Amino acid sequence: MQKRKLGNSNLEVSALGLGCMGMSSAYGPAADKQEMIALIRAAVERGVTFFDTAEVYGPFANEELVGEALAPVRDQVVIATKFGFDLDPNTGSRSGGLNSRPEHIKQVAEASLKRLRTDVIDLFYQHRVDLNVPIEDVAGAVKDLIQEGKVKHFGLSEAAAKTIRRAHAVQPVTAVQSEYSLWTRDPEAEVLPTCEELGIGFVPFSPLGAGFLTGKIDTNTTFHSTDFRNISPRFMPEARKANLALVDLLNQVAAQKKATPAQIALAWLLAQKPWIIPIPGTTKLHRLDENIGAVNVELTPDDLHELEEAAAKIQIQGARLPEAVLKLTGR
Repeated sequence: MQKRKLGNSNLEVSALGLGCMGMSSAYGPAADKQEMIALIRAAVERGVTFFDTAEVYGPFANEELVGEALAPVRDQVVIATKFGFDLDPNTGSRSGGLNSRPEHIKQVAEASLKRLRTDVIDLFYQHRVDLNVPIEDVAGAVKDLIQEGKVKHFGLSEAAAKTIRRAHAVQPVTAVQSEYSLWTRDPEAEVLPTCEELGIGFVPFSPLGAGFLTGKIDTNTTFHSTDFRNISPRFMPEARKANLALVDLLNQVAAQKKATPAQIALAWLLAQKPWIIPIPGTTKLHRLDENIGAVNVELTPDDLHELEEAAAKIQIQGARLPEAVLKLTGR
């Protein structure tokens, strides 16, 4: 497995990480815990060293899963988790609101450390920007945790460029995480140039468009009642039908490269910048192997140019998230 560094930091990770959210939430019922522990350990055996979780996934269950799975190899891996939602610490129920007050951040850090079975969080992201707390105070709280040795690196998720700059001035930001793929290009306008200027790594989540870019989803695909894609505008029947044009394009390139559409989508992301580290998620070993295979797919400048030109002609239909969720992003 190739390695990459998150921006100017000394944090080196595998070129592809593993997003663990879907093992516990968002895509239907939680997967079998023992099977997911085996999958996470299989990822380690294959050279994956970067694992992404959050207290809100489950809630709490995903951190516990990741902590148990990685405990035997803790010194070989980098664990990223997140704070920022207002969760009841006992029940995990959420008010729907955000909470990045400094004292809350520190409470979350202590609880996450226990669930992750570790004495330090490698990368601690603010999950969503809380407009009620100045970002300088958030950065200051994480800076305190870094000085105490409980956290190594500070990250932001779905933050706007101006917020990234303000936070970075207080405590250097190691990584910014946002949705980014061939069907979600929003970070290209301001966030990626800001990361490049400041030497911050970029971590695309949903690099396969919540599974759509794998080519395994069509207009007839149905999802479990608890799967968020049932309420995602981009997965509504008419939008899905129109968006299959992008999958057709990926299939064409995949056939030329003797690869899969998912591998082309990931290879495209890896080719954008050397400090971009996608974190595709999966609950299946064969998908893990397929995703890892993307690291060996080489897209030449000509390939990238042709892909770019063809993709530019495809108008993606539907917002990437429901409106209420979208309001919490890009702030």
